[in-house]
Amino acid sequence: MTNNQKIANGPIELLRDKSWARWTALVLLAGAMFFAYIFMDVLSPLQEFLQNTKGWDPQAYGRFAGSETFLNVFVFFLIFAGIILDKMGVRFTAILSGAVMFIGGFVNYYALTDSFQNSALAGFMDGFVNLPDTWWNITPFYKGMPASAKLSAIGFMIFGCGCEMAGITVSRGIVKWFQGKEMALAMGAEMALARVGVAVVVLGSPFLATLGDKINVSRSLGIAVLLLMIGLISFIVYAFMDKKLETEMGSNGEEKDDPFKVSDLKYIFSSKVFWIVALLCVLYYSAIFPFQKYAINMLQCNLGVSAQEAGFVFFVFPLGAAAVTPLLGNYLDRKGKGATMLIFGAILMIVCHLTFALVLPATHSELVAYGAIILLGISFSLVPASLWPSVPKLVDNKLLGSAYAVIFWIQNIGLYAFPMIIGGVLAATNPGVENPLDYNYTVPMLVFAGLGVLALILGVTLKALDAKKGYGLELPNIKSEEAMEEALGAEVVSVEE
Repeated sequence: MTNNQKIANGPIELLRDKSWARWTALVLLAGAMFFAYIFMDVLSPLQEFLQNTKGWDPQAYGRFAGSETFLNVFVFFLIFAGIILDKMGVRFTAILSGAVMFIGGFVNYYALTDSFQNSALAGFMDGFVNLPDTWWNITPFYKGMPASAKLSAIGFMIFGCGCEMAGITVSRGIVKWFQGKEMALAMGAEMALARVGVAVVVLGSPFLATLGDKINVSRSLGIAVLLLMIGLISFIVYAFMDKKLETEMGSNGEEKDDPFKVSDLKYIFSSKVFWIVALLCVLYYSAIFPFQKYAINMLQCNLGVSAQEAGFVFFVFPLGAAAVTPLLGNYLDRKGKGATMLIFGAILMIVCHLTFALVLPATHSELVAYGAIILLGISFSLVPASLWPSVPKLVDNKLLGSAYAVIFWIQNIGLYAFPMIIGGVLAATNPGVENPLDYNYTVPMLVFAGLGVLALILGVTLKALDAKKGYGLELPNIKSEEAMEEALGAEVVSVEE
């Protein structure tokens, strides 16, 4: 029986139509990203220790933090990753991304070990890419940067290639298994688990680093690298499920029915609403992920607490986001209002960063800090839960991998630039400060708040454009039985014609 005859005779139950199967696929995909997010922020709570034990000042730390996205932005690796995803499919790209993350993670780990510190490679890195510290130097490297920070940055940028590739692959995989079903809930659950990874890091990383009589930051990294290996195994197991699903679909994959061509990218780049979503993404995430890199030290400076105690305060941000995101995803699936949620999320983010900039330095109150962190957690639930499920409503299915890649690439420009910008601003507004617990974070927090204002403007613009053009951003993701029957009927008519 041909695929066309199957469509005409009625819907066939595929593996993804079985609840247990699609949620198992989600667990494998989300689990791998959970471990990736752990590694991504494993050094974020250790800024104080990195300065005291490895000589990483705010500038070196900022350059390292931004290096994760360097190759994605300037070598256009994310664009290539999207093309690989559209050409090769989810399972190949998932395994490739997992392997690249593990390799980069191991390099990053080795750079912070005592073995590297006493090696010939450390001497080589001292003389490597000693570029002037000036405005045109867009690389993560500069003269005087510690050798360990240089090699860590190299490892982190390799990891970043794999991590961002994994991000677009997981998004594409979720669409593949959940389109027409609980897609926003699935994406929300995936993001929630990633937030739990951040929560694990802010508590676990300082704990591991301070075990014993000597502070050892590489100890935390070593555990994170082992978790990346488990993530690679999860991707491999997922590949077997993906292969079975595509076999049931009767082809080598749905993308191959209408092959991707590079020339098709013009349809993405020519879409006004796509660019609004992409810019909204870069502004919003630039005020979140770079903030995470500095949040623990900012809380230490404003509250006068240790890294572990600051971790307990910040802990409510990722944990709260993890708890709320699936609930909001379920609401979006059934009720819609995605564009409206983007606007509310931006407003909450502005309030949070203004609180950190103006209120917390004056009060030094843990209660104020907890309140702002909770607002940021709700914001971090509203925006991603509504943003990513909106993309399939704007882009043709065969271009979805490339569309996510372009968005992630634009997002990576902000994620590359703003850790370094914040590091530079922090150094410039704290001249002569050598103690990492004495920094004034007022200006950096105002920079983050400004990004929220721009994101709010774009959110309002997006909602107005959706009302005018009818993209369906305010509509629920789960289709009614009548809509499903109507779509099936239209497909049958198309086949018969």
